[in-house]
This record gives sequence, C-alpha cells and structure tokens, in this order.
Amino acid sequence: MRHWRKTWYSLIGPLMIWVAFIIVTPFFGVAAIASLGVLPLLGETALKTIGMFCVLILAVLVVGGVLCFERTGGLDRTVAVTSAPAEDTLSASFSICGEDRRMNCVVDGDTFWFKGEKIRIADIDTPELSPPRCTAERVKGEAAKARILVLLNAGPFSMSTGLRDEDRYGRKLRTVSREGQSLGEILVGEGLARRWDGARRSWCDS
Repeated sequence: MRHWRKTWYSLIGPLMIWVAFIIVTPFFGVAAIASLGVLPLLGETALKTIGMFCVLILAVLVVGGVLCFERTGGLDRTVAVTSAPAEDTLSASFSICGEDRRMNCVVDGDTFWFKGEKIRIADIDTPELSPPRCTAERVKGEAAKARILVLLNAGPFSMSTGLRDEDRYGRKLRTVSREGQSLGEILVGEGLARRWDGARRSWCDS
C-alpha cells in the first residue's frame, strides 16, 4: 500500500504543476484581451475577479504539486541535468561504516561518507538495509553495498552536482563517475540498483 501511495504522489505532483499552467494560461489571456478594451463588457471588478481566480488556482495546484513531489523525494534527488564530466581526482580508502566516527566508509549501496561528508548517490536507488523489508531486499542490499565499496576503492573518481546540492536529510547529492561512466549505472547494469525516477519501489517483489 505504501508503495502505491509513493508511486501516486510521484505521478500526481508533476501533473498538478503542469495542469496549473495549462488551466491558468487561458484566463490570463482573457484578462489581457479585456484590459485592451476588446471585451468592453468586462469591467474593472470582473478583471480583478479573474485575476484573483487565476492566482488562486495557480497557487493551489503548484503548492499541491510540489508537496506531492516532495513526498517522494523527487525534488531532493532528481538529477535531470548534470555538469560536464569532471576529472577523476578524488580518492580514499573506503571501508564499511561502523559505530566509530565516519570519514570514508560505505553505509549501503547508494550512500557513503567521503572526507567526513555524507554522500547520496543521486542517480540510483538501491535496496534498503535499515531495515530491509524482506530477505530478498537484505541479500541484494548487502550485495549492492559490497559492490559500491569495491567500485569506490578501484581508483580515482569524480563527483558532480545535479539540480540540488543536498537532500532534506542534509546528504550531498552527487553523481559518482570514473572515466565518464556513472558508478551508479554499473550497479543498475548488474541488477543491484534502479535508476532514480522519484518513486521508491519495493525490492521484495523482484
């Protein structure tokens, strides 16, 4: 049930924003024509009413759309446009995170710490480990965690920022690459991650 709610929110959010502009635009057009005297029957009161109506519709739909989209983390983690590939100049010796102070370690398949900063790999979603919702998710989540550990330790890499610098939890949103190839895409190709599309889907059904 929770999965279907998140999928619905991820669809209805952007849709409400688009509908806001589609509906409101004709009203603004009528108001503009009326203000030029083409529609003399519309007086000042009518124009004000149209204007207030347009603003109300726009505000309700945009705010509603943003809130729905935010419920899925879409505003936090959407990476539609990234910067040009950077040089692979970053490196560290990564381990699995424990209870000690976290500097360079892996939390799970899409989250790690680098130089004391928590990084969320922005272009993928991997199985949850805290806690997993089923045995299948735990097994695949541990595999994703182990794989990203190997990839991060395989040599210098680069990180690029997308539409947002960080998510609502304070994690830095970064696409992690090596030689122009996304490490997240490697996990996707190996079946250990999904491309992030704004909605979490269950790993227990796959």
